[in-house]
Amino acid sequence: MPNHDLSTMNIKKNNSEALRWKLLSSEYIHKSKWATLRVDTCEMPNGTIVDDYYVLEYGSWANAVAVTEEGKILLIEQYRHAADIVSMEIPGGVVENGEDKVSGLRRELLEETGYEFDDFEFLCELCSNPSTANNRVYSYLARGGKKVQEQHLDPHEEIIVHEYSVAEVKQMLLDNEILQAMHSSALFFGLVKLGVL
Repeated sequence: MPNHDLSTMNIKKNNSEALRWKLLSSEYIHKSKWATLRVDTCEMPNGTIVDDYYVLEYGSWANAVAVTEEGKILLIEQYRHAADIVSMEIPGGVVENGEDKVSGLRRELLEETGYEFDDFEFLCELCSNPSTANNRVYSYLARGGKKVQEQHLDPHEEIIVHEYSVAEVKQMLLDNEILQAMHSSALFFGLVKLGVL
């Protein structure tokens, strides 16, 4: 591991903080269950005023590189209307109010795949799109999944569950078959944690 001078690291962090904008005002344009849009007015460190900066507010999301008892990785396939694609993804979803991340993820895994997991290891925290959205995505490695029920999907969900070997998932990533950026990132973190990358 490189030997970093802590004083140099602190100077870099302090310089980075100098880039932060000051919020002058904020107004909500739209609020709903799935998305909230606000417009901010900010001041940059050099004094420049930034008018009409639009920010999408979403809740936190949690997802998992979900590995079954047999060592298969669960991927789900569903239609994503905004991008107009049938998307190969890892399971997960919105963490509901009052839920901790792992409880929300455990619920989402059961609903979307019918698999139950008890072994969760944190992988990474990602920003979905920090230029326009304020939320975070929390990714975990879930191991030892057992099929305990059929899917219990929301009315607007149609999801196909697939089981892939580690080698197949690696090839899918290399072939750019997983277009959901936060999910492909989590898969790379998961494969590193599993010691296969």
